[in-house]
Amino acid sequence: MSLKEVYITRTSTFFPNNPVSNDEMEEYLGYINNKPSKSKRIVLRNNGITNRYYALEKGGKVTHTNAQMTALAIKQLFNGHPGDLGKIELLSCGTSSPDQLMPSHGVMVHGWLPETKAIEVVSPSGVCCAGMHALKYAYMAIKTGDVSNAVATGSERMSISLRSEQFEDEVQQLIALEENPYISFEKEFLRWMLSDGASAFLLSDKKNEEGISLRIEWLEGVSYAQEMEACMYMGSEKQEDGTLKSFHEYSHHELNEHSILSIKQDVKLLSEYIVPLGGIKLKELFETKGIKPEDIAYFLPHMSSNFFKSKIYERLEYNGIGIPYEKWFVNLSTVGNVGAASVYMMVDELFHSGKLKKGDKILLLVPESSRFSYMYGLLTVC
Repeated sequence: MSLKEVYITRTSTFFPNNPVSNDEMEEYLGYINNKPSKSKRIVLRNNGITNRYYALEKGGKVTHTNAQMTALAIKQLFNGHPGDLGKIELLSCGTSSPDQLMPSHGVMVHGWLPETKAIEVVSPSGVCCAGMHALKYAYMAIKTGDVSNAVATGSERMSISLRSEQFEDEVQQLIALEENPYISFEKEFLRWMLSDGASAFLLSDKKNEEGISLRIEWLEGVSYAQEMEACMYMGSEKQEDGTLKSFHEYSHHELNEHSILSIKQDVKLLSEYIVPLGGIKLKELFETKGIKPEDIAYFLPHMSSNFFKSKIYERLEYNGIGIPYEKWFVNLSTVGNVGAASVYMMVDELFHSGKLKKGDKILLLVPESSRFSYMYGLLTVC
């Protein structure tokens, strides 16, 4: 069986509402214990984010679901040609923040696209790598000839989980105990990091007749969960031995009292391991794929915080595959950390920037701190 070439032929991004500045964040997310955060300024200074997007109005009223945003991003792929929605053969949707446990995120997105037909739909779960897993499934389906086109998406709607009322019962308990009525840093840290939005790619076994396309050379992934404990988690609580206790094992009262359904980050574990582990596979890929740093025109690393930029640069240098900053293309400061959608949003912005020329190679790096997984990819402009 001969394998087909696979091309990204269209890209799009949907952001809900207007950008939210650093000074406005608590007007959307709310004040915990009616007081400004003590850690907000420190986290924002390190992460370098100046704007992000929320699927909320000021005061916290929801404006969009995750599935709605994803469907709107997909519709933007076909602006001017809505009838082409009916030609989609496969829908592959990755997210770490589905609107519900069941049904799957992908079928909920499909439900917002009545113009489509009865098609295959998949929903890779996970965290930041979920969007890349969705892309790889679509890529492989076209590569093997199962379908001739597919739509892959990455999206997040974390803002609703970061609202102050999510932590109210925990704070009230601390007040009753006469302890510090602020939530722990492992929970508050992520309130100032995350953003909402959705992005989509149209993949095809044929490149565009006019303009540019991005040929997918390869997509590779690796997990270090066999040796690393969970670093970012949601719907569970980390135990002293490093294992996670599921939300299923807590009473309704305990879920609220301890903010079990909030997203948490083991910051110490993150800073120590996320960059070094990610460098191992990347160095191996440079060797096995026969690529050199000078081959790369643009490097698109997904970063949760600008804090990691110099650390990634130094690790690349240490591994003998240094990529100068002038080849880096990131938009963290203007769109925030959108998890599974972030790499899509970087590709989309670069795709429409007018900077790309045929032959340019684009290297993708997506780390996932949840239990230290990574995805990598190489695209060629054609």
